[in-house]
Amino acid sequence: MSHEFDIRTSIALPATPEQVWQAVATPEGQAAWFMAVPTEPDADPSANPAVEIWEPPHRLLVRPDATMALEYLVEAADGGTAVLRLVHSGVLDPPLGVEGWGDEFDAMTRAGWDQYFATLREYLTHFPGRAATYAEAEATGEVWERIRDVLGRPDAPGGRVTIDLAGRTLAGEVDYVTDRFLGLRTDGALIRFHERSAIGMPVAVSHHDYTGADPDELSAAWADWLAAPVPAT
Repeated sequence: MSHEFDIRTSIALPATPEQVWQAVATPEGQAAWFMAVPTEPDADPSANPAVEIWEPPHRLLVRPDATMALEYLVEAADGGTAVLRLVHSGVLDPPLGVEGWGDEFDAMTRAGWDQYFATLREYLTHFPGRAATYAEAEATGEVWERIRDVLGRPDAPGGRVTIDLAGRTLAGEVDYVTDRFLGLRTDGALIRFHERSAIGMPVAVSHHDYTGADPDELSAAWADWLAAPVPAT
């Protein structure tokens, strides 16, 4: 049976509507907090066939496929800030024989958007306007508990962590904590760990780097790190 979903959320952001629009409506902006979007050099996002409504800096409606829609609404707020509202809707077919998958999808997707929007706020607060490279890696097995160990099993933001990533020292503060997501902010990056077993996907790490690091090298380093995490110091 098909599963209809309609996820709505919003967040107040310390940025102008124009800054928020750049972050949500351009490939360069999305790499800074969401994920890398494949595009041709100098491509015009408004000309993308998936873009149904393009009204900068206030409304963007994207249909990634025939069954899903993402609508971003940006509103000006007091003091040069903005409010971003999201409507993520569509229809999905759950995996065969998986009861309750729709509820799990809703819960995981809502929690995912909470994490992405928190990452967007961190980006606009600590790294506004800085170009980003995006890297990611995945791993299966008992990886999540080892990640929690490395990050000190935090139950709230605020702890300090140091990770050795293929000779690169990542020192920063745990800035996001839930049962399914953990976040680390360093002087030059936002790093997110995702536990996605509820929707049948492997554990993942996403790395938004603002120092010009090579994304392929970062992805390879994280793949190795997930395979054999080392203790924090």
